[in-house]
Amino acid sequence: MNESYKELLVKRERGMKEAVMRIACIVPTVLLVLLAFTGNLIIFIAAVACGVLTYFVFQWTDIEFEYLYLDKEITVDKVMAKTRRKRAAVLDVNKIEIMAPENSNQLVYYKNRQVKITDLSAGHDLPDQKLYMVYYEGNQCYLMNLDEDFIKTVKLIAPRKVFSE
Repeated sequence: MNESYKELLVKRERGMKEAVMRIACIVPTVLLVLLAFTGNLIIFIAAVACGVLTYFVFQWTDIEFEYLYLDKEITVDKVMAKTRRKRAAVLDVNKIEIMAPENSNQLVYYKNRQVKITDLSAGHDLPDQKLYMVYYEGNQCYLMNLDEDFIKTVKLIAPRKVFSE
């Protein structure tokens, strides 16, 4: 029995939208906290509410993806602010149609499909990781940042489905 184990952690980069959301939450919170020192109960309650909102915005904008390959199965977990973990996807390697880099010629026949694309990546290529598209069970597509070692491990199990060019 061929049991392989690979683990890869990818941090999603914060874009302009996330930075604006964080600033839009921090500024009113700081102002309301300063105004709460005047002794007004309503301003104090608003400051606490803004503080809670800021906490959740920071949770939602600090995301990492953990890819785990174990025994013909790829598990993707979404880690929020390094404190909460949520299962994002479980992929059986036998049900994968194709796994190839985003701009690969192997994906020409798949580009016109009407599939749901789920982004489980950093959003772009990283220095040691390429952005891969994984077509799964005919109606799903996943974007993932994978390195060469991870791809080689999956390719040992499904050599006709995995491309690294």
